[in-house]
Amino acid sequence: MAEEIEPNELAPKSNRILFCYFFIVFLLGGVAIAILARAFDTAFVERDTWLKVAESQKRPNRLIYPSRGNIYSSDGKLMATSVPCFYMYVDFNADCYSHPTPKWNSLDTLLKSKNNGIDSLSVYLSRKLKNRTPAGYKAYLLSGLKKKSRQFPVYEKKISYSDLKEIQKYPFFRLGRFKSGFYTREMVERQKPFGSLASRTIGDTFRDIDPKTGLTKGKNGLELQYDTLLHGEAGLNSVRRVGGGWTNVVEIDPVEGMDIRTTIDINIQDIAEKSLLDMLKKIDAASGTAVVMEVATGEVKAITNMGRIREGVYGEDTNHAVADETEPGSTFKVASIMVALEDGVCQPGDTVDVGNGIYMYKGARMTDHNNNKGGYGRISVEQAIWNSSNIGVAKTILKGYEKNPTKYVEGLYRLGLNEDLRLEIPGAGRAKIRRPDDTVRYWSKTALPWMSFGYETQIPPIYTLAFYNAIANNGKMIRPIFTKEIMHNGKTVQSFSTEVIRESICSERTLNIIKDMLLGVVEKGTGKAVRSDFVRIAGKTGTAQIASGGVYRQAGHQVAFCGYFPADAPKYSCIVVIRQPRIGYPSGGTMSGGVVKAIAEKVYASHMSFDIRDMERDSLAVTMPRPKAGDRVALDEVLDKLDIDMNTDEAASRWVTASIDDSLQVVKLKDIPVREGLVPNVVGMGAKDAVYLLESAGLRASLNGLGRVASQSVSPGAKVSKGQTVSLTLK
Repeated sequence: MAEEIEPNELAPKSNRILFCYFFIVFLLGGVAIAILARAFDTAFVERDTWLKVAESQKRPNRLIYPSRGNIYSSDGKLMATSVPCFYMYVDFNADCYSHPTPKWNSLDTLLKSKNNGIDSLSVYLSRKLKNRTPAGYKAYLLSGLKKKSRQFPVYEKKISYSDLKEIQKYPFFRLGRFKSGFYTREMVERQKPFGSLASRTIGDTFRDIDPKTGLTKGKNGLELQYDTLLHGEAGLNSVRRVGGGWTNVVEIDPVEGMDIRTTIDINIQDIAEKSLLDMLKKIDAASGTAVVMEVATGEVKAITNMGRIREGVYGEDTNHAVADETEPGSTFKVASIMVALEDGVCQPGDTVDVGNGIYMYKGARMTDHNNNKGGYGRISVEQAIWNSSNIGVAKTILKGYEKNPTKYVEGLYRLGLNEDLRLEIPGAGRAKIRRPDDTVRYWSKTALPWMSFGYETQIPPIYTLAFYNAIANNGKMIRPIFTKEIMHNGKTVQSFSTEVIRESICSERTLNIIKDMLLGVVEKGTGKAVRSDFVRIAGKTGTAQIASGGVYRQAGHQVAFCGYFPADAPKYSCIVVIRQPRIGYPSGGTMSGGVVKAIAEKVYASHMSFDIRDMERDSLAVTMPRPKAGDRVALDEVLDKLDIDMNTDEAASRWVTASIDDSLQVVKLKDIPVREGLVPNVVGMGAKDAVYLLESAGLRASLNGLGRVASQSVSPGAKVSKGQTVSLTLK
């Protein structure tokens, strides 16, 4: 029987266990209290001390520069992109040059070291940069050392990133910034792969990176217009001490800039620039601008602004197309007559007496361009447009609005000429058509007639183009646009569509009359030089004297042509304005019109597409290919692939001749007799089949010429003489 244990015997053991438990709890509680106390002391009492320690374990934050967005043409060709570039300097007054320890004294290393001294460095720099000899570089660097320059340029020009990485490995520089004083200043170079094409409209950027924001900034053009989208957002990078070494930690990722896809068509842009440049050089003009716009969409396909840099040399300068607020001259006459037609003041067949080309009005002398030839006499209103008669247009407008000029100006406003086009180019001008009640500028007694033919108003060329584009677009005026879409990481963020300014600038009847007049200008009037044998062009010439100090005749002329093509189904509108030609008689038709003609013909040849089914059949055209005689299997396969019908009624053997039945549009196949021991007939075959057939008969073939066999030296049907050579003439 088991011995029973009394309860009082278990009590001492339970007490010991309970004591141990409470002791451990008390001990852990003390540790926890100590940790909390220390954490409180660290977080609040010693907070500043530990923050200083933390700061000593990292270097100051540095900005991570974002990549500026690219600018593309309408078909995705790169027109502007950013490339980093660097300028190199040495701080010859850095602490490392006066360090007391020889091991870290850069001055001692530079002057005495064999591997990292100035002699070795000079050789490497001379070999790479090629702007000084090794001795020259040594003297140059020593001069900076003597001056203790803090920003001594190693090289006067910028270098690429790849060149910088190489130079950083050169003697002395490879010791690093803190031991050599060598440092760089990063800049961004905006490169344009297509050079001057649309350069002023694309715009430029400032090369310096803003040290506070880490961003590049647009200077003008689309670069400035969309600067906030293109430049992106800088990130933040800190360098911290981890495990005895330093490591980069990206605190905030940079946001790359967005990309812009423009409406510019590189091919049309190239055509427009070359055509304008050729004319500017020919007539030695001061400047010129050309703009090509797509009629239906308002997309600017080409815009070029060329100015004389020095004699015989031109380059992109001021964006004259959008910025110039100049008197448009005779291209404005179309708007005047459109207003008069709409108000019932005149009809195209109404006549007006322009006399001998000289007309005095209120003491002011008005002339036509042919006044030295006796003038036009009595002409119709449409002839006044064809021949660009100042007097004809002025008398027509005076007849309807002399007593109420405000009605005429309101008519111009009704056409949309005074609308703000809200162009995307910063610094763009606006049309300025003043009213008789204008308190800023005095309305003179001669303002109305002179305004009617393009003086007394200021209109940028692109505003004139928008008006003519509306005529080509069946009366609908749309805003010229330069941007198709904004993209980020290849995805479209925002698209730009056609924006209508005026649904209709005039009635359909007036529009048709104006279109006929513009055709008449090119086919019967002052624009005859614009007439093309390849594409029908409609438009209006313009020649205006340039005012200088309020005086005309001293600053030369501005000549222009504005119109559209093809005239019957307009696809593009175009304006060309040339200022101050020094060679030849100033003529909007010959000079500016000549450029428009060149642009129209080249664009027509390279960009227009037509349904071939609508074209007249050429009497010399080959509608079916002429097949060669030869192997029937190969011929069957080719004709089947070309979907050409065959007539095989007279063909049953392997070798056949082929002829075309034009009336049935079918290829007729006929057997070629091949008999053993007789020379086969290979005339009409290709070289491959002819040689094969002759050699199969035991003959040898000699070839002369290219094409198909025209004749063979041994007549078909002759008895075969083994090894005999048959000469084949191919044509």
